[in-house]
Formats: sequence, structure tokens, C-alpha cells
Amino acid sequence: MGAILRYEHDADADALYVHLADKPYAYGEDLSPERRVDFAADRTPVGVELTCLSHGVSLAGLPASAEIGEILTKLNIKMLV
Repeated sequence: MGAILRYEHDADADALYVHLADKPYAYGEDLSPERRVDFAADRTPVGVELTCLSHGVSLAGLPASAEIGEILTKLNIKMLV
């Protein structure tokens, strides 16, 4: 997995979007109601959407989970074990 390209945090919406690859979106898969992974046609993860951040975030099953964990720490968002 390459480096995270960028991220967008919307505190009012209680949401975070992490851009992982500069490829066109083809489809998304919901891992839970609060966690979605977007993919390119070749199944490369292109982004991760996290919502309800104030309740905490589970990194289980997310691509680039270590890097996303660093972002959550920087933003002072609780990670669920």
C-alpha cells in the first residue's frame, strides 16, 4: 500500500475521508454503517470513509489501517480495539 495521498476531516459532519490512490472510483463496500472502502475497477482501494467519529473508530479490516490510525491520533479521535 502506498502512502496516503490526503485526507478531509469534517468535524461538523463527524466524518473523515482518506484518499489512498489517484484512480477513478468504481464501487464501494460497507464494512459497517460507519466504515466504507471505495475501490477502483482493479480492486485497488482508493479511499476510506469513516463516520460517527465521536463514537470511536475501529481500524479492523481497513486498508492502510496503521496510517489511518496515525491520522486519528493526530485528530484526537478515539480508536476502538
